[in-house]
Amino acid sequence: MTDALHTPPPPTAAAHHQSPFTRDPGRWEKERSRALRMGHVRDHTCSAACEPVLVHERTLWGWLAWTVPGDGSPPEIPHQIGVLTPAATRTQRLALRWLTRRPAQRIALDTVPGSLRLAAAAVALVSLVAGLFALRHGIPLDVALPAMLLAPLLAEHLPNRLDSRAREHVRMVEGDVACRYLQRLAVLHTSLVQAAARSDRYELRRSAEVGQDLLWDAAGLLQTRDSRSASADLIARERLMLQLAHQVAHLLKHSAEDGTDANQASDPGQPLGPYPPGPRPTTHPAVHHAPNPPLQKGTLSMTQPEPAPAISTDVYLLFAHEPYYPAAAQEINTTVVAAASLLHPRVRQPDGARIHDRLVHGRRPGEIVPLSTLTHELDGGARWPEVGDWEAATEDLLQLIRDHDCDALSLGLPEIARALVCAGPHSEVRAVDPTSGAHRAYGPADRIGVLVEVGRHLAWAEAGSPLWAGDGLLSPITSGDAS
Repeated sequence: MTDALHTPPPPTAAAHHQSPFTRDPGRWEKERSRALRMGHVRDHTCSAACEPVLVHERTLWGWLAWTVPGDGSPPEIPHQIGVLTPAATRTQRLALRWLTRRPAQRIALDTVPGSLRLAAAAVALVSLVAGLFALRHGIPLDVALPAMLLAPLLAEHLPNRLDSRAREHVRMVEGDVACRYLQRLAVLHTSLVQAAARSDRYELRRSAEVGQDLLWDAAGLLQTRDSRSASADLIARERLMLQLAHQVAHLLKHSAEDGTDANQASDPGQPLGPYPPGPRPTTHPAVHHAPNPPLQKGTLSMTQPEPAPAISTDVYLLFAHEPYYPAAAQEINTTVVAAASLLHPRVRQPDGARIHDRLVHGRRPGEIVPLSTLTHELDGGARWPEVGDWEAATEDLLQLIRDHDCDALSLGLPEIARALVCAGPHSEVRAVDPTSGAHRAYGPADRIGVLVEVGRHLAWAEAGSPLWAGDGLLSPITSGDAS
């Protein structure tokens, strides 16, 4: 996607890992100079077969491997990220150091294909000299000769076996898309690890442990699945990581104010969305009930709202609407709400409850479901009359949001991104460059990218508190009830 969300991205919890050796620029210059002397840097001459030099930046949770651009600029995305297993033992941490050692120098062999480790050649020479010395001092040939042959073989092949054993304790991710995602999680997790390292508080240590688990799980998803198929699970883990960073920052802030801990951490900032300024009220405003339209024969009667049941808010509805402008130069044209907001008595009923049933059925926790996805599932909209009036329901939701009777994430999406979420999951949006006349097609992968970006903003909005669906919610219905 060439367009970005108009809403500014959430600030990161720390400046770590956004470039190599952020807090030690001199280390990067040394590593870069060594790469220029000893190996292949990343430039316009690179091909798919190139193996550029990697500079490993070790961390308490794993490592980041950076390439060295030929133009002298620092790289922005790691070439590889490795995550160490949670609760690693000393031996497993040694495995991490083994995998991030400098690559072995090899000697090309002209007579046979392949190459030989320089260390193996050195061991072969030493073993030859030692073997001749041993023979001169009476050591039997059947003892000295096997030792002379075995030593260089071990030097050549044993490191590969050790590499395989060490990789059992590490999950490694490569590729720009996967590394960019894991890099964001690493930035947040590093703030948790550093806070725990400077304090003896159990809450901080536990946050770092949970963060390591989330990083390990995300690396496993990116290893075995592509980011498109794993997007919902990845968003859920990033949301949890953001919540941890938010809670740790506030815990350190309050500890510093109380004088119990001198540690400081940057506050991730206020959540996005149309929340009232300042702290959110502990008691939400009373609900203004609106009369429901007359019920048709065969519909479920919902004339009296019941006490709010225990409703899962793990699924979200995303819908586009006519833009409005809560502030100068701020356009809001797309909104995300908790699915349970459709059960609010001020939303047209039973339409809202029926749409809620379709929305949550068979979804994964944390999934953001565009309204266009429901339209696609309802035979391109032909079956919407069986479910309800989605236009009336979304208009009522917008009024709830503007009256502060429920929470929402309000976004100003650019044209292409908005068109993609308004299109079906398998649709294609074509754009024309007015200056060059060139056509560009945006497809399902770009739509997933928009939803992942929206998920990042939603995770930030919910850091510390999930979206409030409203008070006096009606009981959800099931597909059987709605038939």
